[in-house]
Amino acid sequence: MLTRRTILQAAATSAGVALGLPLTAQRLVASSSESTTPKRIIFFMQNQGFDPATCIPKGIHNSGSLANAELPEPISPLEPYKDRLHIINGLHGLHTSPSHSAFFGALGGYRGGDGVPPSAATIDYELSKALPQTLLPHLCIGMDSIENMTSKPTLATLSASGAGQPIFMHSNPNHLYQMLYGSISTGDIRLQHEARSNVFNEIEGLAAAKGQSLPAGDGQRYRQFVDGFQDINGLRERLDKVSGHLQKFAPEVDERYTQPEFETDWHDVLLDLGISALTSGITNTLTIGSGRGEIFGAWKGLGIEQQGHNLGHMKQPDNPIWIKIRQYNSRMLVKIIESLESVPEGSGSMMDNTLIVYTSNNADSQHTRGTNWPVMLLGSFDGAFKTGCFTQIDGNRPINALHTTLLRAAGVTCDRFNMDDKLAQKFDDGNGPLKELLV
Repeated sequence: MLTRRTILQAAATSAGVALGLPLTAQRLVASSSESTTPKRIIFFMQNQGFDPATCIPKGIHNSGSLANAELPEPISPLEPYKDRLHIINGLHGLHTSPSHSAFFGALGGYRGGDGVPPSAATIDYELSKALPQTLLPHLCIGMDSIENMTSKPTLATLSASGAGQPIFMHSNPNHLYQMLYGSISTGDIRLQHEARSNVFNEIEGLAAAKGQSLPAGDGQRYRQFVDGFQDINGLRERLDKVSGHLQKFAPEVDERYTQPEFETDWHDVLLDLGISALTSGITNTLTIGSGRGEIFGAWKGLGIEQQGHNLGHMKQPDNPIWIKIRQYNSRMLVKIIESLESVPEGSGSMMDNTLIVYTSNNADSQHTRGTNWPVMLLGSFDGAFKTGCFTQIDGNRPINALHTTLLRAAGVTCDRFNMDDKLAQKFDDGNGPLKELLV
């Protein structure tokens, strides 16, 4: 039965989902300073775990250079970019309960679980606040089976702006294209964009007027609803103002959007949209969830018939299925690198000021306690991070220490990310950033 309360709840959620943002006001006004380095960061989270044997070259056990090493087959596409790579082994996430997935806990560094709301902001959101402002500070995209992406075009399991404030991932590229580039499109996409804009404008006005007569409790909930549409309409207006600039970066719409043969067609165009959002300057923080932080996911386009949970029960080293998935991921990383390298910035390219963080949302395997959480970094983040090397962390340092390091590199004073002294006494034998990673 529909009641005023359920209508308000659904409307508020729809507003947040449409924009892919939490239900709070967001920074949508771009600002820049000539003295500010336009840094950006990308998180690529693959579900089902990241076995260290699939990324650590054979024979390497101690920290050192990758110059004379041959990368394992699963990440072999990254061989030409080995001098930009930093492989990290030995961090842990015991406190996140990552079996099957740590969900929000992977990027939050706290206890997670299926259906458990975030207990604090995640590192990607915190970095989006610290980096130079953009029109859309944080963009999240999620890749899954075509059935899941169609039935649930948005899903929130990985990123959050605060306690109980999840951030939605976009999984339908048609919806995301319309949001980002509807104002410069033609045909049906343009008509849909204009129709939706008119509806959102009308709803915002009606909501603002009607909300004044509601009781205090419902009024506050209604205010979130109004703010959500203000955010949507504000973003549309700002993107309209830079439509001439965006025209240079919008991907070409083809049959992969409307008639995908496999889910990987949507994976590929979602990646294109994410890259275009970075190169155009719409955003400086991109989070990619392959498997969307859950135990599902499919890659039929790679010739893999197995799906979802079953993939997590397979050993990853020397497994032809996981070699295909990891190589597919690595080719995506290469595409990001090459795309950012092609755009001049300062005395170099956009990639010189970018960092890619590749890992899993549940440590080293699907069924894991989180004793080892391998991570790969690509790029130096404007010279902040060491590259072309392998680092073995032998102490009891949690993934929170990596998150702290990222914040430090972004200029934020932080000794521990989302970990109080009591928790640190049990799970962290150090303090501050991982000095082994920084220049």
